[in-house]
Amino acid sequence: MMLDRRTMLAGGVGLSLLGGGAIAAPAASGTRFLLVFLRGAYDAANVIAPTGNAFYHQARPTIALAAPDPANPQAALPLDADWSLHPALRDSMAPLWAARQIAFVPFAGTDDMSRSHFETQDTIEMGQPVQASRRYGSGFMGRLADVLGTGGKRTIAFSDTLPLILRGGPMIPNLALGGNGKPPIDDAETAMIAAMYRGQRLGGIDLDAAIHAGFSARDTVWHTIEEDMRSSGRGAIAARGFEAAAQRIGLVMRDTYNLAFVDVGGWDTHVNQGGAQGQLAGRVGELGRGLAAYAAALGPEAWRQSVVVVLSEFGRTFRENGNRGTDHGHGSIYWVLGGGVAGGRMVGPQVRVAPETLNQGRDLPVLTDYRALIGGLWHRQYGLNKAQLATIFPGVAPARLDLI
Repeated sequence: MMLDRRTMLAGGVGLSLLGGGAIAAPAASGTRFLLVFLRGAYDAANVIAPTGNAFYHQARPTIALAAPDPANPQAALPLDADWSLHPALRDSMAPLWAARQIAFVPFAGTDDMSRSHFETQDTIEMGQPVQASRRYGSGFMGRLADVLGTGGKRTIAFSDTLPLILRGGPMIPNLALGGNGKPPIDDAETAMIAAMYRGQRLGGIDLDAAIHAGFSARDTVWHTIEEDMRSSGRGAIAARGFEAAAQRIGLVMRDTYNLAFVDVGGWDTHVNQGGAQGQLAGRVGELGRGLAAYAAALGPEAWRQSVVVVLSEFGRTFRENGNRGTDHGHGSIYWVLGGGVAGGRMVGPQVRVAPETLNQGRDLPVLTDYRALIGGLWHRQYGLNKAQLATIFPGVAPARLDLI
């Protein structure tokens, strides 16, 4: 059990203790938004690759994907004249591209140039200007939940602890969905933890009520999962790793929550990254299967009202290193998918990748700020006005990319 001024953990369910006044916003009950954070900086340029560019193949002599070739099952899959999709996504994301339900935003990212995982992850999660004095207890999804008011009560983090991105708003539960499909704390331990906080307060927070709210959120989630497992006939969700967790997230988002965050690690590929096969291919294949499982678990109706954004703290060097991997870079490529997304296209400002267009001669440049991208999505999805968006992303105007 860990308790500090900002976060309380209760049997795997955390509750943010920094409240704020809600600003009236349109009802969010029919919409769903999931942010998937790839921690470790995934190599976007080998997942959505510029295979039509000779410089790409020169810069990556051992890890580059082969240009599209119907006769070669290991070749990349064509998206347009310049860009191609990793073959590990053939059965998961390629169908969504064909159905125009996924778009990719190249040259996306932040203005943080530290190339530090932790600093840049904090930068993204806070959603605040890099140069200004920043509040480390306030994340941009927490501020959205505050703006949404009653809609924000249906917010959850699928993670071991409450992440920075969801702090600073209303009380928000967090719950990890790994393992064998059972809650991490049994009834006896639950009762013991609840007894510890009975009759206690922290500032204006009733800790007894907060603890019970956390356990109630946990029980609701596991009840939803168990009902689906029983109805399957064999009592199991057939998947593993992120795919299993994403399917569970879809079940919970279908019935209970409408705003959520999940992070996926393992993307720091300095050594032996691989190309069509190998370390990155295995990870991205699991990611794609997980997102497809999430969409299937939601069902067609809920999927039509859903938006998923996949991002990472930064991209990687465009040239491979001496260890057949890639190092910390800058610009990345984000994914935006959902049943109502205007997909099947590369979105946002672009430049042809060449030695002279690389950031500092080594990385993809950032042409679309992630705050402008997400702010534009939320302007359309939730009908937020300029003042509300300025509360969430201060100093950044939403980008009009017509994704929804």
